[in-house]
Amino acid sequence: MDERLTLLLSRVAGKVRELWVTDGETAYIRDPVFPVIRNRVHAEFCKAMLRSGGDTLVGPILNYVAACQNPDGSWNEVHVNYNEPSALITAFIGDALIEAADRHPHEDALERARDFVLAAERSPGCFLKSAGYTADHLNVDASCGAFLARYAERYDDREARAAASRAAENVVSHQRDGVYPYAVDKGTYPYVFDLPCIHYQGVTIYYLAKTNDVLCDDRIDRSIAEAARWLAAAQRPDGRFDWSGSGLSFACYLSGAYAFAQASFTYASRLDDRYREHADRSLGWLDANVRGLAPRWEPGSWGDLPLSVAAAVKSASLGGYPLRHRAFRFGYGVYREVARRRYSATAETRAFEALSGLLGIRSSTVEPSKNFPDLFMTSEMLDCLSQSMIWGKNT
Repeated sequence: MDERLTLLLSRVAGKVRELWVTDGETAYIRDPVFPVIRNRVHAEFCKAMLRSGGDTLVGPILNYVAACQNPDGSWNEVHVNYNEPSALITAFIGDALIEAADRHPHEDALERARDFVLAAERSPGCFLKSAGYTADHLNVDASCGAFLARYAERYDDREARAAASRAAENVVSHQRDGVYPYAVDKGTYPYVFDLPCIHYQGVTIYYLAKTNDVLCDDRIDRSIAEAARWLAAAQRPDGRFDWSGSGLSFACYLSGAYAFAQASFTYASRLDDRYREHADRSLGWLDANVRGLAPRWEPGSWGDLPLSVAAAVKSASLGGYPLRHRAFRFGYGVYREVARRRYSATAETRAFEALSGLLGIRSSTVEPSKNFPDLFMTSEMLDCLSQSMIWGKNT
C-alpha cells in the first residue's frame, strides 16, 4: 500500500504544481474552475509537500499566506459566495505554519492565529466557525482542537492544551451510536442539522485523531474506534460508500470523503487491525478515480441511476424535517445524481440556482450541473494521504 500511496501523492501533486503562479518572493495556486484563491488550499498543499520531503515553492506560498492574515490574527474562508474570517480556516493555516516552523518560520503569524482560535471558543469545546455559520459543528471543534493541541505540544502552552482537551470532550460527548452529527445546535441554520454524514464522519475522526496524537487519551481512542466502526459499516467491498444513510445533502458523494476515510482508517488500525482493509479499499477507490485533480464527486454510471435515486429518497427522509425541506433535499439528491455522472472542465450553476429559487431555499453552496476537476477536494486529499503515510509508518 505504501508504494501505491506514494505514487498517488506524487501524481496528484504534480498536477497541482501546474497551477502555481510565482510572483517574486511569493507564490499562489490558481483555481482552474472558480475565480478564487483559497487560503485553505495553500495550507493543505504545503502540509503535504513538507511531509513528503519539502518543495522549493512552499516558502513562497507561505509568504503569500502570511500576507493574507487579517489584523486580528484570522484568515478568511474564501468561497465563491462569501469571504469572511474563520476560526476553522485559521486553524488549518496555523497547522501548516507549525508543520513548516523549522524550515519556513512565521512565528508572529502563528502566535496570532493561536490567539484568534482560542478567542473563538464560545462555550467549553465549541468553536465558532465564522460570523455567518454559528452552529456548533463538531468537525470545526475537532479541527480547532487539532491545531491547538499541536501548538501546545510545540510551545508547551497549557492554555492551548486545555482548550484542545475541551474540544475533544465536546466532540466525544455528542457521539451517538458511533456517529458524530454534523451540527448539534441550530445557529444561523433554519434547522438543527443533527444528521449522520459519511464525509464529515471521516473529517471529524481525522482531526480528532490528530488531536489525540498529542493528548493520548484512551477515551478519545475508544470514541474513534466506535466512529470507525460506523464508517466501515457504510463501506462496500469495492471501496465505495453506501450514501443512503448519509443525510447532509451538500456533502453526499464528495470525493474527499475517501481521503478522510483512508487516513481515519489508517489511524484506527492502531486500535484494531481490521481497519487496514478499509483503508486499503479507500485508497483503491482514490487510485482508480483520481488521475489528476480529484473530481468533485464520486463518478457514477447511468445504469445504476435508479438505485441512486432510491438512495436519495432514503437520505432525504433522515431527520424528520418539514415536507418542503425534505422535498428540497430529495430534489438536491436527484440533481447531484445526474450531475456526478456528467463531466466538464468548467462549472455552470444556473440549474441549481433555479431549483433553489423554485423551492424558496437559500443555499450557500455552489452546485455545478456537471462533475468537474476540484482543486479544493484535491488539496484535502493531499493533506489526508500525506498524514496517513506518517500514521502508517508509526503503526
